[in-house]
Amino acid sequence: MSELTLKQLRYFEAVARHGHFGRAASVCAISQPAISVQIKEMEQTLGAPLFERGARQVRLTRVGEDLITRARAILGEVDQLIDIARASNGQSLARLRLGIIPTIAPYLLPSLIGALKQQSPALDLHVRETLTPKLLHELADGKIDAAILALPVSEPSLFEAPLFSEDFVLVRPAQQANEPVPDGEALLKMRLLLLEEGHCFRDQALAFCNVNTALPRDGLDGSSLTTLVQMVSAGIGVTLIPEMAIPVETPAAEVCVSAFPTPAPTRQIGMVWRKSNPLAAHFTQIADIVRELQIKRRVTPTQS
Repeated sequence: MSELTLKQLRYFEAVARHGHFGRAASVCAISQPAISVQIKEMEQTLGAPLFERGARQVRLTRVGEDLITRARAILGEVDQLIDIARASNGQSLARLRLGIIPTIAPYLLPSLIGALKQQSPALDLHVRETLTPKLLHELADGKIDAAILALPVSEPSLFEAPLFSEDFVLVRPAQQANEPVPDGEALLKMRLLLLEEGHCFRDQALAFCNVNTALPRDGLDGSSLTTLVQMVSAGIGVTLIPEMAIPVETPAAEVCVSAFPTPAPTRQIGMVWRKSNPLAAHFTQIADIVRELQIKRRVTPTQS
């Protein structure tokens, strides 16, 4: 009887994650026939099918569902063994799987990727942009190494490294530039455009308005800050964006940007990783890089 290999486990996990042999093969940088052969050999070794194969999608069988959690745990332990060896030998970081939330990614990643590549030209960098709950789940599963998001996350298994805090600013149609800046309570009486449910930035904006529960919406939520700013430019309403988004989102839009009086709404940005990760020293260095970049790019919003 042949034995299972780590390569087969990685291919099995990739197909299970993507639900498609072709996409999994692309991620694993091999051909689709090759990954199919490896999965078939794994099924023969186990004596049971792992996937229900359809024309457009494959699904885990009951056996596959029973095995995928164990397979991911094994792969996570193997990756951690490699990380421990690298850390003990003082080697530079060879691979980084970094998660980041959408309200930070477009504004921080260009400079961060450049800085990381300059420091470690051979770094194999994988970036995952998604919402906070998914990032925390993937951190716990070992699918990513660290994540940049809004703090606190209050997960006992994670180390939180504060990076910087930034204020939110008000974005209004350009013709409202000379009007007084509303406070949180006054914002609720206006057409306040927000990110769709699931974004922590939406919850932070509502907290500034002293709203603890979801508001009934009129179908004008946006999926990105870009969409919100363009909706404001069209005269549909007003919105809040973080300071770091100002130079990217507002120059080409017919809007005005105003700072709120103290105390302004704000958020704390941080980097989190598993406390058990042996590469914590490398993550601390990356956190220092982010702090330095933020100091260089700090923007003072225009006060209306």
